[in-house]
Amino acid sequence: MDLHLLFDNLTNPALLFFFLGILAVQLKSDLEIPPNSSKFISLYLLLSIGFKGGQELSHSDLNLEIIWSLLFGIFLALIVPVYTYFILRRKFNVANAGAIAASYGSVSAVTFVTAISFLEIEQISFGGHMVAVMALMEAPSIIIGLLLISIYDKENAIKISMGKVVKHALTNGSVLLILGSLVVGFLASEQQAQGIKPFTTDIFKGFLAVFLLDMGITSGKKLSAFLKKGWFALIFAVVIPIINGSLVAVISSVFTDSEGNRLLFAILAASASYIAVPAAMRIAVPKANPSLYLPMALAITFPFNITLGMPLYLCIIQACSIF
Repeated sequence: MDLHLLFDNLTNPALLFFFLGILAVQLKSDLEIPPNSSKFISLYLLLSIGFKGGQELSHSDLNLEIIWSLLFGIFLALIVPVYTYFILRRKFNVANAGAIAASYGSVSAVTFVTAISFLEIEQISFGGHMVAVMALMEAPSIIIGLLLISIYDKENAIKISMGKVVKHALTNGSVLLILGSLVVGFLASEQQAQGIKPFTTDIFKGFLAVFLLDMGITSGKKLSAFLKKGWFALIFAVVIPIINGSLVAVISSVFTDSEGNRLLFAILAASASYIAVPAAMRIAVPKANPSLYLPMALAITFPFNITLGMPLYLCIIQACSIF
């Protein structure tokens, strides 16, 4: 296990700004991000993630392995929120269960980047199309999360037909933006993409830092709600990634022999979103409590994956390769 991975990521400025937001609340500071600015930053992050995913997809030569990889990624993003939602409903209400399920069905871009660094250190190659897989896994989980919330929210007096629910989920601003940005990124030439690179790439980490500062402030204000249900949330945030990552580490061998691609699939399945899904849920489901789904993904699942998760999944992959 490479302990420096944990140190490097815990000293990541974006993560430190998240903790600064929590600290500001504990110190009863008046630090806050204006609501309109917060919404803009959320939309920007979705646009940037989608666009870069589309660019990566456009630069890959499609073959059977890539097609199966894309389909498998979408399948994971659809099935994980469904089964986790019903586990979460044992302790949480519809809105919170849907938001947490969507987070664990989606992916963490920072965890993905950390996994790539881990592979480079281990000198294990991987395919560039895996970035597109990551981007494609963002929206389906958001759609499923919104569908589950719409279907099982008993507080709504008017029943919505499945067709209307699907339409609402697909036309939700956050979902539409990330899917649309993926298409735009795919259609744009490399030269055209370079023209807006300062906006889509260069300032991304800065906006991410401000976004996590804001989410830290929000989480800090409602941290007591998370602590009251901490045991269940803590166990869920560790056990579910182990189950998802270990299973996918084995199953992914069906369509790829690459250890690097299999590890990235495992980490995508094991990770939880603390960028795209919180940004989407903050807009679409404001009654979902970010002090539940954000700390679970960022403070528990993320550190676990970068310390114990990646070596565990790689060990499983290498053990399966022997047989």
